[in-house]
Amino acid sequence: MVVIKWLLLIVVLVLVAVFAAFVWTQFNWHPLPRSAHANRILVEKSARRLVLYDSADYVLKTYRVALGRSPIGTKHEEGDCRTPEGIYLIDARNEKSDFHRALHISYPDANDLASAERRGLSAGGDIMIHGLPNGRGWLGAWHRRRDWTAGCIAVTDKEIEEIWRVVDDGTPIEIRP
Repeated sequence: MVVIKWLLLIVVLVLVAVFAAFVWTQFNWHPLPRSAHANRILVEKSARRLVLYDSADYVLKTYRVALGRSPIGTKHEEGDCRTPEGIYLIDARNEKSDFHRALHISYPDANDLASAERRGLSAGGDIMIHGLPNGRGWLGAWHRRRDWTAGCIAVTDKEIEEIWRVVDDGTPIEIRP
């Protein structure tokens, strides 16, 4: 009888821990004020970090991200699952993406195209900052346990909602190794 009580207690504690972890990953602990506006974005691939800066070059907010499945090195060709490195712009947005909202990055630029052409390859494209695949928002921060995109920069659905709100088209984005 004592063993059953202990097993029941352990099961309850595990369930409570799982529920608490789920809630923890879904909550935006430090939301940006409605008046916030980002003037530039920095992505540090090695740190798996996206940073929004305001016009005074102060950090507005930092987000943890997932990258392409082959995160080391810059993107060289279509299908290499790498996130590009360089300075680009946010040049479009897609509310009806296969992922929860997507901000398009202006990759490939002229240098990327020329480099791929010299090797006889396609540089690829469709590099975005986006949320989770539609219908998978419940994963929340758990998606960051591994790099999983085809070369994009992924955040949670709640985070892309916030980034979407404070970043305008034309905002520069620097992606560093």
